[in-house]
Amino acid sequence: MAAIVTDQFRIINASNFINSVIGGNDSYYVFLGLDNPAQIGFGRTTNWDSNIPNPTDNLEYLSHYRDTSLFGKKITSSNIRRLIRKVTWTSNTSYEMYRHDYSIQNPTPNSNSSRLYDSNYYVINSDFRVYICIDNGSSGTNLKGGKSQDEPTFTDLEPSAAGTSGDGYIWKYLFSVSPSDIIKFDSTEYVVVPNDWETSTDSQIVSVRENGDSGSTNPNQIKKVYIASGGLGYSSGVVDILGDGSGGRVSITVDSSGSITSTQVVAGGFGYTWGIVDLGSLQPVGSLPNPAKLIPIIPPSKGHGYDIYTELGTDKVLVYARFDDSTKDFPTDTKFAQVGIIKNPTTFSSDTVIFTENQYSSLSAIKLDPTFGGTPSIGGEITQTVTGGTARGYIASYDSDTKVLKYFQDRSLYFGNSLDQTDRTDHSIVYNFESTGGSIISTGAFPFTVSIASTFGTPTPTNKVTVGGKVIDLGVTFTAGLANPEINKKTGDIIYIDNRPLVTRDIRQKEDIKIILEF
Repeated sequence: MAAIVTDQFRIINASNFINSVIGGNDSYYVFLGLDNPAQIGFGRTTNWDSNIPNPTDNLEYLSHYRDTSLFGKKITSSNIRRLIRKVTWTSNTSYEMYRHDYSIQNPTPNSNSSRLYDSNYYVINSDFRVYICIDNGSSGTNLKGGKSQDEPTFTDLEPSAAGTSGDGYIWKYLFSVSPSDIIKFDSTEYVVVPNDWETSTDSQIVSVRENGDSGSTNPNQIKKVYIASGGLGYSSGVVDILGDGSGGRVSITVDSSGSITSTQVVAGGFGYTWGIVDLGSLQPVGSLPNPAKLIPIIPPSKGHGYDIYTELGTDKVLVYARFDDSTKDFPTDTKFAQVGIIKNPTTFSSDTVIFTENQYSSLSAIKLDPTFGGTPSIGGEITQTVTGGTARGYIASYDSDTKVLKYFQDRSLYFGNSLDQTDRTDHSIVYNFESTGGSIISTGAFPFTVSIASTFGTPTPTNKVTVGGKVIDLGVTFTAGLANPEINKKTGDIIYIDNRPLVTRDIRQKEDIKIILEF
């Protein structure tokens, strides 16, 4: 049996994802991770930057991505948008007209697309206003229509020609991209679509939406009747549009041979999902040796502008996050080679209580002795002799002002050069660093030995330190010189991962992360 997953399923999935993000019951975060991708170890390659590996999607690697994550920022309603392809209006260009019946059997005339959503049937103008093409001058005798000469700039609610060139194009205004969305989301390939179209109280959106809400009190649904064949022997006049709706009427004009040359919808009606023009009163007497074929173009839902997500095929979502130096959760001296999205990590001390703060650090931290003057190497290994064995970790960040070293632990520290579960003589469990353990030792590129400031955060845990008379918020809470991550790194669903060339952070730069999800 033949089957397809429909475009509408993808559009619904995109909407469901956005609703899950902004609905309040779930917490989604963009996170950065893996600061030592070219070091020998599990999930790494020594030639990472020159041959970036594809991410692996299995349960083993999903836990690895969590282990090597550094920090995350919550996705909010202000940082997520639906997307459509950017089709910029350009003079002397052919655009498709909106039709509800494009298919493999009836492809778009200009781009030969079998899907409406793959064709250029809408444009964004130079003022970031989006319009849908209601008519491009095409017909059964001129399948491709004309070339657009006049840039649409109006914001009137009813479809209109854009200028006086007579190019045959009729445009319907849909929305304007807000200045804030232009700054945050604009790209060369995509246009962002407003959130909450169905419920927005923005006056311009409300006007377009209500104008497209064609019901018995606003019978304004059908905007165009396409002339597939003009036929012969017909008369001019105004006739009904039949179908499963009502109220539609169209004015017919014929030439001297009785061939239909133009149609003008005088009443759009409402409730149509299909229609046929009742030409009975205009037909030639007797038989129909050369019948006309007129196709009422049925808008999505109730009318153009009522449901722009269906109208524009919004099956892509853009997620935005900015990482800067605004918080100690986002250290600027670290590196990263992975970008991901995680859903519903829990608080550190729980596997059921979902973390809900605006950002988090997924790194453990050690407050070093205040006299320490070394320079730990990012990605280097640290060890400590603790009760029962040796604790190991990878350095993710070091703040020379606060003397706080942040680190993470993953299986590479225990698999060693074998990269997997091959038997070794030095297998051990993963030990935690201890306030009362031995010195912190690193034997990497910048070797050092230093003790833990075990009295910091004792007897009262603290997340602040005073440096040069200035109180600094460390972002995590220390007890006896140690701080845990803010999330439980064994929890949360990794729903997106992207391997990137290694990025070195710097206090003078900000990382703007834009992730496009296609459903």
